Order: sequence, then C-alpha cells, then structure tokens
Amino acid sequence: MTSRQRILTTLRHEEPDKIPIDLGGMGSTGIMAIAYNKLKQHLGFPATTTRISDITQQLAEIEREILDYFEVDVISLENSFQVDGPEWLDWQLPDGSPAKIHSSHALEWRDDRWVLMDGSRVAAQMPPACLYFESCNPPLENAISESEIHNHPWPFFTDEKLRRLEQKAKQLYEETDYAIMGNFGGSIVEYAESLRGWANFMLDLVANPDFVSALLGKMTEVHLKNLQAYLQAVGPYIQIIQMGDDLGAQNAPQFSPDLYRELIKPFHKQIYQYARQQSNAKVFLHSCGSIYDFIPDLIDAGVDIFNPVQFTAAKMETQKLKQEFGDRITFWGGGVDTQHVLPCGTPEEIAEQVAQQFYILAPGGGYVFSAVHNIQANVLVENILALFEAVKNGREYPVG
Repeated sequence: MTSRQRILTTLRHEEPDKIPIDLGGMGSTGIMAIAYNKLKQHLGFPATTTRISDITQQLAEIEREILDYFEVDVISLENSFQVDGPEWLDWQLPDGSPAKIHSSHALEWRDDRWVLMDGSRVAAQMPPACLYFESCNPPLENAISESEIHNHPWPFFTDEKLRRLEQKAKQLYEETDYAIMGNFGGSIVEYAESLRGWANFMLDLVANPDFVSALLGKMTEVHLKNLQAYLQAVGPYIQIIQMGDDLGAQNAPQFSPDLYRELIKPFHKQIYQYARQQSNAKVFLHSCGSIYDFIPDLIDAGVDIFNPVQFTAAKMETQKLKQEFGDRITFWGGGVDTQHVLPCGTPEEIAEQVAQQFYILAPGGGYVFSAVHNIQANVLVENILALFEAVKNGREYPVG
C-alpha cells in the first residue's frame, strides 16, 4: 500500500497493511525545533537550517529525509515542503541553535524578549528562559457590545493565498504518495478564548450567553466563508481537513456537556457538516484533555477523527474509548504519553507503552499513530529513536 492508501483504508475502519504514522501532519503531532535539530545532528542528516512551521509552539517543519526515515504517511498541506527563499529569515532558537522563520511573522525584540506583533498590539511574547510564545493582550478583552464583535478585523483568505494552496495541493497529490491534511483550524472555543482571554470567556459562558452566541456566531460566519473558498481550492486533493478546539482539562471538561450542547455544539455542527457536505475529506478534530463526555455530541456534529487521545486525562482510558466509539471514530494519536513516559521514561518503557496502545487501538482499523502531543524540546534523542523504532517494529497487521 502507498501511504495515502494506508490512511484511507484505516479511515474506512478497515485494517491496512501497517498502522499509519503521523509526525508533523498538524500542529499537535510534531516536534519542537530544538529537539528536531538534535535529532538531525544525531542521525547525520544534511545540516540544513530548520524552518519553523509554528512559531508560537516553536515546531519544526519535518523534512523529507526525516519523513522517510520514520516511515511517515501523512503530511501537512500548509507546512510541508515549503520553498526556501528570501522570505525565510535566519533566527536563533532559545538554546542557541539555528532556525529560519517566515518574514510574515512580525517579530520584534523588546526589552529582554521577543514579541509577536499584530499591528500595534503585542499579541504574544517569549519571556526569558521560555521555549514558547505566550499569548497576551486579548483584542476583545474589554468588549461589551455586539457592534465591537462585528467591527473586529476578522481574517479572510486572499485570492493569492488560495491560488498558492491550490497549486501546492495539486502538486502534492499528483507527485507524492502521502496522505494530505489541510490544516484549516475552524476553532471557535479556543479562538474566543484568545480574543477575550480565557477567564473572561469562561465567565461569559455563564454570565453573558447572548454575548457568547453573538461572538461564536460571527466566528462561524467567518469560518464558513473561508471554508467555502478553501474547499473550492484544495478540496479535490486533501484527504483530511483538520479542525481544533480544546474542550478538556486534565481532570475534567472545561465546561458541562449541557452548556456545550446549548451554546457551542450548534456552531461546531455547522462547520463540520459543511466540510463533510462539500468535500470527501474526513473531519479531524484536535481536542486535548478529558473530552469523553463530549464524544457522542462531537460525532453527531460531524467529527470523523479524534486527536490527540490524551489517555492520561480523566475518563480517557483507551480501552474504554475503543470499545464505545471505535466503530464510529478514528483515533489519531494516543501512541505514547508525552507528559511523563516519553520525556522521562526509559526506551524500554516507551516501547512497552507503544505496544500496549497498538494492541488496544489498532485492531479493525480506525487508528493512526502519533504521540499524544508534540515532542518537546527536552526529550532525549535516544527516546525519540526508541519511540519510532518501536512503532516501525510493531506496526504490521495483525497487531497483537
């Protein structure tokens, strides 16, 4: 099977020849650039300068040599095989190693830190000794009226960007065998949290539901307009369309299922159903934490694929998830715990957990391997290599 056939087979809930592998297909299945540089150096790959695909999380764009070395089956439309040029600027990672960032990021050095600008507003900052950019100064933090929502400068795809995406998607579809994931996003909860500030939005949900409905309604209107244009451009070439909305915390959902059904689900359903109706791409939802209580509603809303399968969160045991939902949903992730086992465990412990997760999640198809979340900067190269050695050695069907 080709990589694309392998992904499509498992998405049909059939067993392919091997468990498909993802590394870097979207912004929560990747690797931080610091760890990536160490990995490339250890493997003796050409000393190319790593491009940053996600500046906030400091993620690396995964190069062809690494994709092939780890037998990866899926790539990001937006963040794979980007072309070097003068718009890529030299930068230095927090550990001093080199990288390149795209000139579209409005970076400035202020006082003792890097900041990301949005016009005249500092939108994110990297404090000293921090490895990430942290969001700050929410633009609608003090908004009180619906007119302020409508007057916010909402982002829309330009014709030029859509043409570039269409050309790239067509080329990747015709010239590679990878499955292609379109990283659309489609967030309304996380988007609202970033615009209002997390605490404000949590209060809004209870104290000001009319304001929440107006905000989420406007977001959905913007997403649907962008989604229509996006699918017209790349829909024939992508197999997965990625959405994202973190609904869970470590020990519980962020809010009650009843509140979700009343205020949020109707907007999710509009977005996910539109994607299903207007393309053949499967709807992928990234949602961290304890989301067990939301899964039936998310399936009803139109989700085909769940990521990251954070099995260390409350009520997220993989055996239970597979038994209850495995015939209706593809699990994408859950391959190894990235909070404790991958950064702190031994190679043997990593291999043991990979084998256990394969045994639970892979039978019958409907499973794609990735780590629970991004490989962090402090993970030893030896542990990364142990992870993918275990994956490659154990991915042949029948598993277990």
